[in-house]
Amino acid sequence: MSKIKKAIITDAGFASRYLPITKTIPKAMIPIGSKPVMQLCVEECAKAGIKEIIIVATPNTKSKEIYDDYFHNPASNVKELLTKQGKTERFESVQEVLNLPKIIVIEQNPDLPYGNGSPIVSAKQFVEGEEAFVVLYSDDLILGQGDVETLIHEYEQHPDAKAVIAAQEMPESVWHKYGMIALKENGTLSHIVEKPKTPDLSPSNLTSYGRYLLTPEVFDYLVPSNTGLDGELWTVDAITKLAERGDVFVARSQGKWITTGDPKNYFMAHLEYVLSETDYGEDIKRAIMG
Repeated sequence: MSKIKKAIITDAGFASRYLPITKTIPKAMIPIGSKPVMQLCVEECAKAGIKEIIIVATPNTKSKEIYDDYFHNPASNVKELLTKQGKTERFESVQEVLNLPKIIVIEQNPDLPYGNGSPIVSAKQFVEGEEAFVVLYSDDLILGQGDVETLIHEYEQHPDAKAVIAAQEMPESVWHKYGMIALKENGTLSHIVEKPKTPDLSPSNLTSYGRYLLTPEVFDYLVPSNTGLDGELWTVDAITKLAERGDVFVARSQGKWITTGDPKNYFMAHLEYVLSETDYGEDIKRAIMG
């Protein structure tokens, strides 16, 4: 049994590129196939044996309320109606949600600086006593074998690691969009070059994205005073500091990373998911091909 039992999934931010829909619902509740993005992230954790998941929602919105309703509301009225209609099989998908591991929904601390590290800091009290924990950015989805399982396996092989980060090889044409990984001679992380302006500035073809296994030591550096580029609190800055104190291992994804960070990439991710992961993918493919 794995020692890694907890995960943090972040969805803090106003997702302005998705307006107007995100003025009403959080971005990670937009569906991929028949499930919201957030559920797919939760399921990735569940398949890896995670027992408790902390979802960090945008403060001063209805996001926490929406997530709590989705994951905890038993929808008894719906079940009762479907039972009367003899359609109880339609409730099975709802029951699957209710059977997911323990889910705690919190709001990001609004007093923290802007940045993708702040949701993790907001959940500190839930994980600081753990040997290690997993972090997922809900912008990122993995097709096939989930990265959480891969991260945990890598950590089990290297229990003295300060952290483990997921990586995927990407073509040169997109290196300028992502954080590119620089390796030490022993193959562990040296640092990450954020969005290199030209290909020659990229230290490798390995991209870092929102799947990490972290030890509580990361909170030594994820503090409000340690802001970086654009005055933001960056998770990768803290991970780089960990790499200066010990080994941060780089685990190649065994699946396929796709991002839903903007409407165009969301559409492409949705299409790829439907084509590869649903029982109606072939019908969609035929419709596209005409």
